[in-house]
Amino acid sequence: MRYIDLPEHGGPEVMQLAEGEKPQPAPGEVLIKVAAAGVNRPDVVQRMGLYPPPPGASAVLGLEVAGEIVALGDKVQRWKTGDTVCALANGGGYAEFAAVPATQCLPVPKGLSMVEAAALPETFFTVWSNVFDRAELKAGEILLVHGGSSGIGTAAIQLGKNFGERVFATAGSAEKCAACEKLGAERAINYKLEDFVEVVREATGGHGADVILDMVGGDYIDRNIQLAARDGRIVNIAFLQGARVQVNMLPVMLKRLTLTGSTLRPRTVEEKAAIASALEKKVWPLIEEGKIRPQIAATFPLGQASDAHRLMESSGHIGKIVLTPGG
Repeated sequence: MRYIDLPEHGGPEVMQLAEGEKPQPAPGEVLIKVAAAGVNRPDVVQRMGLYPPPPGASAVLGLEVAGEIVALGDKVQRWKTGDTVCALANGGGYAEFAAVPATQCLPVPKGLSMVEAAALPETFFTVWSNVFDRAELKAGEILLVHGGSSGIGTAAIQLGKNFGERVFATAGSAEKCAACEKLGAERAINYKLEDFVEVVREATGGHGADVILDMVGGDYIDRNIQLAARDGRIVNIAFLQGARVQVNMLPVMLKRLTLTGSTLRPRTVEEKAAIASALEKKVWPLIEEGKIRPQIAATFPLGQASDAHRLMESSGHIGKIVLTPGG
């Protein structure tokens, strides 16, 4: 099979199209002929040498795929060869074939293309596990999504809107803000021109945000604490502007705030299976009804993975970037 090799860490140019043996599914795994593979920020960080794969995971980049199951490992019960699925991979997605745990597969929602389906798993697993499981966002609460035009952001806005929350978002241009509002954000804040703390406070009558999903870090950490409502929950899933900051913890105590965060890839197969089950029950019907749709910014053939990473690092996209191994 063809796959993207990473002979060394560095810039996008270090990725090379190579040929090698396709993986074989271990017990509990399925082998997927990949029709499309999502590109995610953790792929970029792994390429740079800052996010090594967990023990036993493929060293090949790629955390989500969609395609046809072509082989089954032992003890796989739900799926059969010929089924079309999208899946959260532990690695190995930038390839023509990928072996993934069967419990991390979900049916391709009716009405979605393979490219759209490949944009679902990493993003929706991340948002669901952090915003709804960890932060316990409830209907009627106020959600602030930083990086609203990213793949994570566009998913979080749509989920929040469809589950009855008031959603605010930050983004870096008028075009991105307009996209966030089209997806359901009550107000999108251009962080280059406005102070999100002031805007959300004013829009909520001084209440602030009950849940804040942050992938920025840096000085946003203290500003999130300022903005959070009483009993608010702040969830960090990345730190694009740095993880080390000085924080005044007094407001955390006085407002009874929860500061938390998580990573998805190192979690157990059982934990990921539970997230998959919740998504299939609560989110997949909304996708099939057309109420939620993955936003595709661009697609690239597998051999142009370097260009896909350059676009990701430019932050010039709205939504998801997807590779098509068949291209």
